[in-house]
Amino acid sequence: MTFKSDIEIAQSVKLKDIREIAAKLGLTEDDIELYGKYKAKVDYNLMKDRPPKKAKLILTTAITPTPAGEGKTTTTIGAADALTRLGKNTIVALREPSLGPVFGVKGGAAGGGYSQVVPMEDINLHFTGDIHAITAANNLLAAMVDNHIYQGNELNIDPRRVVWRRALDINDRQLRFVVDGLGGKANGMPREDGFDITVASEVMAIFCLANDIVDLKERLSRIIVAYDRDGKPVTAGDLKAQGAMAALLKDALKPNLVQTLEGTPAFVHGGPFANIAHGCNSVIATKMAMQLADYVVTEAGFGADLGAEKFIDIKCRLAGLKPDAVIIVATVRALKYNGGLPKTELNKEDLDALAKGLPNLLKHVENITQVFKLPAVVAINRFPQDTEAELKLIEEKCNELGVNVALSEVWAKGGEGGIALAEELIRLTENSDDSRELTYAYDLDMPIKEKIRAIAQKIYGADDVVFTDKALKEIANFEKLGFGKMPVCMAKTQYSLSDDPKKLGRPTGFNITVRDITVSAGAGFLVALTGEIMKMPGLPKVPAAEKIDVNEKGVISGLF
Repeated sequence: MTFKSDIEIAQSVKLKDIREIAAKLGLTEDDIELYGKYKAKVDYNLMKDRPPKKAKLILTTAITPTPAGEGKTTTTIGAADALTRLGKNTIVALREPSLGPVFGVKGGAAGGGYSQVVPMEDINLHFTGDIHAITAANNLLAAMVDNHIYQGNELNIDPRRVVWRRALDINDRQLRFVVDGLGGKANGMPREDGFDITVASEVMAIFCLANDIVDLKERLSRIIVAYDRDGKPVTAGDLKAQGAMAALLKDALKPNLVQTLEGTPAFVHGGPFANIAHGCNSVIATKMAMQLADYVVTEAGFGADLGAEKFIDIKCRLAGLKPDAVIIVATVRALKYNGGLPKTELNKEDLDALAKGLPNLLKHVENITQVFKLPAVVAINRFPQDTEAELKLIEEKCNELGVNVALSEVWAKGGEGGIALAEELIRLTENSDDSRELTYAYDLDMPIKEKIRAIAQKIYGADDVVFTDKALKEIANFEKLGFGKMPVCMAKTQYSLSDDPKKLGRPTGFNITVRDITVSAGAGFLVALTGEIMKMPGLPKVPAAEKIDVNEKGVISGLF
């Protein structure tokens, strides 16, 4: 059998006109803004005239990521296609891929095999320009900060305490720390500066949590850009920047409508990282999907310790959402890797390594079912080398926690390979209690340190949290400034439940070290920085960009 890459599969399928996809949702051509034949934007204001409706919301999360791969986005898309095959009016709601991973580690982030959103080349690259607009808005604010200082500094900004950084949606470690304003008085005031990747910026977080343009402007105005010489925060509103920033974002704020390979409607909108930011697609797209469909399948980045925790403790809390069921994606290969088996040996049956790696999956299951008290199903993304004995062991251990296991073969078979998973989701959601309030990992009234400690102990399994002197100083300052009741967004390695990427499986006997804490006042959360996590990643030794190409006909290759 000839193996086809993801991009070859995507290019082999004839796409439906996006107007036909919109019609499935009851939208006419007048309701959408066309970006060619296969992409469109939908104005969120349309929903204001529609009667309220609540779809079943399904969250897809996963075990701790490994080089062996888990297939979370692929499973999300395949589950949506399977629900569609079972006659359910379904929408999949995903994040937009960042150019950082596309050209860096992964080479694409629109699903895989026969469970993809398309046109995958457009989605993975410039798409409709949303991330570019967010970059521009971020950098406009940065320019206005330095211009204000240059033009007389009426707000008495302390140039040593400018906290607003510039942004770029490419992995570029060279720009993490820079000195700018060099070359004499006409070129501004020299100061230390730096770049974050756009998807880790506060503007991206605000974009994904805003309910509409009015809410967006209010949030943008609350961004803290610097502190004055008396230690008081200076905001984007003080600089009168929010209106111009919102003007750059007004079209980007409209969700992007595309389709899966099987023609299931898909909203792909917003793209914050989950190891740095809150890792969820936009509130606007999620809420719009829930008004237009009966089932909405969405995802949160990386493992359940990161994306799912933030989806629930930040996005659901701030947006008034509640998942009806959760998919936890795992693979036999990744679990054996978590059990200490080298990547080169993962294709061989090894029940001992699997048994050692299984606690990682079981911890994520416990977090969803016992901390957040949500119904869950484990989806095993099946590989041909998986043996029946290995699959049986996973099923037995999950059943002990009261969670069923469904085999998923959506990469190879599309929606057909997700029927068992979809049937379990229907069972779980039809039995869910809509009146039950969502349980969070912590209460907002808790002190900042206790909220961080609750996440570390309940979700990660840490013994305790160690705070550096710098972190303690910032915590005291933020509580003094009135930011103490905000939720916390943990910036932590995705490769371990701990803050050490080398600790695989379900580590015990460890502490989480918080080295710094910042406030995203516009987004409405605090960010706790742990370990070696960086807000501007770097490219790997062999970046995916080396394999990406385009021919004389404009056909792109190498995107995974």
